[in-house]
Amino acid sequence: MNNVSSIRAPRRHLRICLLNPTHTAIGSRIPSDHLPPLGLLAVGGPLLDDGFAVRLVDADRAGLDARQTLVAVLAEPVDVVMMGHSGSSSAHRTVLNLALRLKRLHPRLIIVCGGVHPTYHWQETLAQCKAIDFVVRGEGERTTRDLLRLLDAGADWRQLPGIAWREADGPAASAKATMLECLDDWRVGWELIAHENYSYWGGMRAVVVQFSRGCPYLCSYCGQRGFWTRWRHRDPARFAAELARLHREHGVQLINFADELPTGSRKAWRAFLEALIAQNVPLTLVGSTRAGDIVRDADILHLYKRAGVIRFLLGIESYSQATLAAIRKGATQSEDREAIRLLRQHGILSMASCVVGFDERSDADFLRTLRHLRDYDPDQIQTLYATPHRWTPFYGEVARRRVLEPDTRKWDYKHQVLETPGVPAWRVFAWVKFIEVAVQLRPKALWRTFFNRDPDQAHAMRWYTAIGRKVWFHELAEFLFRRRHFQAPPALEDLAGSSMADEEESMAVGRARGRVVRLVAQR
Repeated sequence: MNNVSSIRAPRRHLRICLLNPTHTAIGSRIPSDHLPPLGLLAVGGPLLDDGFAVRLVDADRAGLDARQTLVAVLAEPVDVVMMGHSGSSSAHRTVLNLALRLKRLHPRLIIVCGGVHPTYHWQETLAQCKAIDFVVRGEGERTTRDLLRLLDAGADWRQLPGIAWREADGPAASAKATMLECLDDWRVGWELIAHENYSYWGGMRAVVVQFSRGCPYLCSYCGQRGFWTRWRHRDPARFAAELARLHREHGVQLINFADELPTGSRKAWRAFLEALIAQNVPLTLVGSTRAGDIVRDADILHLYKRAGVIRFLLGIESYSQATLAAIRKGATQSEDREAIRLLRQHGILSMASCVVGFDERSDADFLRTLRHLRDYDPDQIQTLYATPHRWTPFYGEVARRRVLEPDTRKWDYKHQVLETPGVPAWRVFAWVKFIEVAVQLRPKALWRTFFNRDPDQAHAMRWYTAIGRKVWFHELAEFLFRRRHFQAPPALEDLAGSSMADEEESMAVGRARGRVVRLVAQR
């Protein structure tokens, strides 16, 4: 199948290629399913409406290496390449490499980079890679459209909020852009993809969407909350109609929510569920939310089920009340346990997350985590490693911890980045793998996987078990045979720099001023 989809529009001169680079993260390489690159499609929609010729090269879906990616990008005339990456830090080195190679082959090419990581690391991105001409900071829909309008017209772009670039004396940036107040004013460019190329949940035709952006909670480790700055949601009825159209016109079967907190407003979420039920389309919905919202919605969980919700990942993160308080989770153990019970009562699968690396100090801490997980009795679990992003408060709290994995391509939440004081890395890894096996191979979990009377739940459990088995053995082989060992690992801030937590909110609320900030990169 062709990994390039083209849309032609005649009004403007610049020809744009949106490039989704091949991600090195385990989640991108192990499953055979791939979801569309929502961030690039969200940028592409306004550009198409503004008259630009836009095409998408999804190297990640096709698994293209660097050379194949360059060939795909340059196969048609192009003036601007825009790279974004949902993998953020783990994909950043790949982006830099592609930018350098593209510029060598096409020196007049304008290269624009965006996403979470470059939003905060714009100064070092521009200093490290002279091939990148612009960094778009924060939400990209309005900023990229306005930037390309100015470039197309040959007009001055330096006062445009939300961008960074390189001056003779180093990187410079304009003022923060204001966040988008009405998400419904900016459409996703779904016509840039062939829907039959994208699937999830074991071959179901799928898309990834956002009902909302942001989160009102202040979890210290979250790398997304500050990027979106404030929680906002789309019009519930319009959003439901868009999902129904995707099913009727393109055969979409599964909707994967990229929201940090789609259920943030009970009123808006209920209105969406009711509107989607009224559309009468057989969609399957999966996403993530807070356990507290499930408990809050105990009386309307039947609407979740009727609308098509089959699973929610609950961001439980830790099974220690002290840790939950330390990371500012704003949750309780009893609330987490009750959410899992309520979901099961209404025929909805629960996936409980478990994040290692916050404050474990001994083997006993891992044993307690295992006991709590078995007691909570989720249908599925997801184990992750705490990953320190410089723009989060968590980074400052662990700044003197030793770094076990300096390669940021491995900062994908599935590799140990930080040491665990008191427990060697090999034993942390052994505990994590043992916890996964012990929880997923419980008699209850096996019964729900292989003898579930609900065919949809049975499919979901078996698909996740199959993927989990592949990931489990891949991680084991990588740890045993490919892991780099360091006699004297560096401290986090010595390797990556000081905390940037005071810059956590990437966008302004209200009107942005056209001020330019000049910062000469430290070399």
